[in-house]
Amino acid sequence: MDATLLWIVVGAACAGFVQGLTGFGFGLVAMSFWAWVLEPQLAAVLAVFGALTGQILAAIRVRRGYDWRLVLPYVAGGLVGLPLGLLLLPHLDAVRFRAAVGALLAIWCPLMLFSARLPRIEMGGRWADAAAGACGGLMGPLGGFTGVIPTLWCTLRRLERDVQRAVIQNFNLTMLATTMAAYLASGAVTRPMLPLMAAVAPALALPALAGMKVYVGISPQAFRTVVLTLLTVSGVAMLANALPRLLG
Repeated sequence: MDATLLWIVVGAACAGFVQGLTGFGFGLVAMSFWAWVLEPQLAAVLAVFGALTGQILAAIRVRRGYDWRLVLPYVAGGLVGLPLGLLLLPHLDAVRFRAAVGALLAIWCPLMLFSARLPRIEMGGRWADAAAGACGGLMGPLGGFTGVIPTLWCTLRRLERDVQRAVIQNFNLTMLATTMAAYLASGAVTRPMLPLMAAVAPALALPALAGMKVYVGISPQAFRTVVLTLLTVSGVAMLANALPRLLG
């Protein structure tokens, strides 16, 4: 196994566990590995494929707190934002994008983590939920980052653990399936990518199932801490990757 393939497998395994635990985050964690060794377009396709595979497993194994009335605004917004992401992908400056997302996560998530007394945000209603979904839809084709903004928003909404997971899990499943279909239709998935995709799927499967098992026994406060810590670490990793290139 060459070094690049090993890095892909390790990234998929780590990302699979995190996605199984939290219901999102495959693209964030995988990109913190893959951004160092893969071209942006290849990394984006692998991230979306891996995240979709993990979401299908989660949809089979973990189904709690589902309410379509909560999920629908996010999905509707996501379907509006997703085509914009597809249009941006060929013109994307990947370094600046990673720096922007990394800065957002590295600054905002620690504030949320250490500010448990922040008031719950209730304003905006379903329109605000749809706006968060649109941001997630736009970011999906750019690296499988569908869950970043919706998860932050659900955390600010102070949704219960199972309700938050149901919203993010079903939103991600819809957005990632649509993104993957668009990749296939546009020819973004090429023949040389297929063996790498075949390596990603089994690498993430067992870790994802292990993460789902841990999720069942975790407390709501611990779940919130894990989610925000994950986002912070991923943001720092993105910044570490992007800033030297920007400054250089």
